[in-house]
Amino acid sequence: MKRTFTAVALIAFAALLVLGLTLVAFVPTAAAQGARTALPPEAWAWGLMAAAIATGLSSLAGGLAVARLGAAAVGALAEKPELFGRLLILVGLAEGIAIYGVIISILILNRLT
Repeated sequence: MKRTFTAVALIAFAALLVLGLTLVAFVPTAAAQGARTALPPEAWAWGLMAAAIATGLSSLAGGLAVARLGAAAVGALAEKPELFGRLLILVGLAEGIAIYGVIISILILNRLT
């Protein structure tokens, strides 16, 4: 139980770190570009928050998926090493969740400019 809580806490910390880094990376750029666009400041704020949430939550979900799938994959590989290719594909699909969130964030940020 304690081990699971520690893993979830680390994944949540990583997701919040990604969320914070997204805001830190794009807020100065957005402030500089805000004067050149017709969008009100509220639209910038909501757009940046939406991008940060998309990245953060998808990273959290991807981390949880990889953590659970990785543990199961290691157990399966211990019994049948010939399953390596199939399990690698499954772990890659779980990582894709985080990548999709980053792509959505980029699309949101492009829409703001």
